Amino acid sequence: MAKLRSNHVGNRGGASNTLLRVAVFAAVILGVIYFFIKSNTPQFPTVSDEVISSIDTTDDRSFYLPESTTGQVIQHSYFSLSYSEEHEQAEWVSYILTRERLQQPWVDRTDRFEPDAKVGTGSATWYDYRGSGYDRGHLAPAADMAFNKEAMETSFLMSNISPQSHDFNKGIWKELEQLTRTWAKKYKKLYIVTGPVLSRPNKGKIGDNEVTIPSAFYKVLLDISEPEQKGIAFIIPNQISYEPLYEYVASIDQVEEITGINFFPNLMTPALEKSLERDYNVDLWEFSKQKYDLRVNKWNKE
Repeated sequence: MAKLRSNHVGNRGGASNTLLRVAVFAAVILGVIYFFIKSNTPQFPTVSDEVISSIDTTDDRSFYLPESTTGQVIQHSYFSLSYSEEHEQAEWVSYILTRERLQQPWVDRTDRFEPDAKVGTGSATWYDYRGSGYDRGHLAPAADMAFNKEAMETSFLMSNISPQSHDFNKGIWKELEQLTRTWAKKYKKLYIVTGPVLSRPNKGKIGDNEVTIPSAFYKVLLDISEPEQKGIAFIIPNQISYEPLYEYVASIDQVEEITGINFFPNLMTPALEKSLERDYNVDLWEFSKQKYDLRVNKWNKE
């Protein structure tokens, strides 16, 4: 009797051990299946998630984009653009400029202007500018892209280039680009959209590809970091200027009306978008008397 009882107890222990092993094995299998499904399921971040995370990645192709009136949006690693085949240049170039990137050691400037192979209709070439009397003016400045080699090289693609008067390019436009970097360092992160004003009468064409010479350029800056959210824009004639830079300040709404481009759809709440695009406060953007004097007394004469 004792023997039978002993055998009975021993069988219960064996069954329990077997069930435990089966349970552990099943848990492992379920864990593997869950990990496989999760890792292979596309993630769809919200707009706010993209806004927060995009500047911290090495690839900015997921960042917020303005609307395109041409239907040809080209996405590079560190900036995007909407290319106008009619004018053989971008109608806008959009990117995010951060303090962290500006604090990186600058890579060497490449100065290798190349056609943009991503433009399906074919971009302008450096030869279009040869002997034209106009500079190959950057829309996303090379200095804003100096934080790594790829960004620098991409900034010299001809899709990022527009005909600029030398006095404009090396004068007031240079001042605005330098101030923009100063503001980005101060405010940590700026959304920037810049481009030629193509909706107004132009100054002619250059090159075999008939690249339009814009009569003016715009730059739109947006800071949506709390607590001091703000926006400002500039419309500047494509010519030499002796006026202070703040004389060319405009609201974002004004630039949108002139260009027909909606720069910031779905980036903010409707109320915030309306406020920041309608209003601007020059006092929130510190201008430099030193840079103005440098432009008037030196850059405009070079």
